[in-house]
Amino acid sequence: MHDVIVVGAGPAGSSAACHLARAGLDVLVLEKTSFPREKICGDGLTPRAVRELQRLDIDLTGPGWFRTEGVRLIGAGRTLELPWPSGHGLTRTRTDLDELLARQAVSAGAALLENTKVTAPLRSRGRVTGVRTTTGTHSARLVIAADGASSRLSVALGLRPRRDRPIGIAGRRYYRSPRHDDAYLEIWLGLAPAGYGWIFGMGDGTCNVGVALLRTEHPDYHRILARWLTSLPPAWSLSDDHAVGPLRGAALPMGFSRRPHYLPGLLLAGDSGGMVNPSSGEGIAYSLEAGRIAAEVITTAFHGPFPERTLQTYPAAVRRANGAPFTLGRAFTRAIDDPRIMRLATRQGLSHPTLMRFALTLFGGMPPSPVPTPSDRLAAALTRLTPRS
Repeated sequence: MHDVIVVGAGPAGSSAACHLARAGLDVLVLEKTSFPREKICGDGLTPRAVRELQRLDIDLTGPGWFRTEGVRLIGAGRTLELPWPSGHGLTRTRTDLDELLARQAVSAGAALLENTKVTAPLRSRGRVTGVRTTTGTHSARLVIAADGASSRLSVALGLRPRRDRPIGIAGRRYYRSPRHDDAYLEIWLGLAPAGYGWIFGMGDGTCNVGVALLRTEHPDYHRILARWLTSLPPAWSLSDDHAVGPLRGAALPMGFSRRPHYLPGLLLAGDSGGMVNPSSGEGIAYSLEAGRIAAEVITTAFHGPFPERTLQTYPAAVRRANGAPFTLGRAFTRAIDDPRIMRLATRQGLSHPTLMRFALTLFGGMPPSPVPTPSDRLAAALTRLTPRS
């Protein structure tokens, strides 16, 4: 009998496991594959994600990290560079990052079983009491489903994605490119309705290049990426001849697309709970944060007089953290699904740096300034007034 079983050793699962183990709880992490393993992602870490990594005491000074200083937005014939107003960003391949996070959880005291696929939940009297795996059964006081967008554990409990929440898709490929040491995360707007392209330097001779389509029902990211890359300067070397590995795609479960985030005995964290920002497709920061929030709620519950009542506060805690930008993001991506609105938003936004910074702050993609500006204060006020759904 463990205190907590964490299903999935991605950012959400490893974050929760690390914080829980440091709090003195008996934690078992079950990972269906083995490390190192590949994960389809843009590999960009915003200052928000960096702060969560610092909370986990991850060494951010060693090899493998590449520091970024801001975002460069390109569209409608315009270019706008927005430095991070506080902190800094990073890039690192998910092949490295996920293993690093899992090993950090183990160092904190969590147990990790790799190549262990969860096949079904264990239940007793309406409560999740553990999981069945390909190698046996494991019991726990609580289970955290951090098993990604498909979240078979959640599906087995009847929790399927909500039809009123967007499910996007992203495709990415690595290229050997002279742009590998660009310190700005480059975003190309207007490649498709509610879609964008990215070029993120990895600092190791390669760039992570891809497209994210935030609302299209059946997007053809292969065609969109190919058309975009042929329009770029040949000197950037973003062609098949310089590719490292194939083009791969993954789903983006956005805007709390699977709920509720708590059932008796089970919490959802990260992609399993649809914790991807609908306006940007960013997920790592929100997954790391959700893992920490889950750990804080669980630790409080285990040490308090009313554990079940405390556990039931987890969904509200997640909504307080991200409900407002997710609500705004859903509305925004619905609007820019119209190509005319997408073109207007791109043209106007890139012509007005203050307006664009305000929008990015409002939608959760830009940290506020250390000394809040009027637009920061306005964004904060609107965020407080926005329903957290």
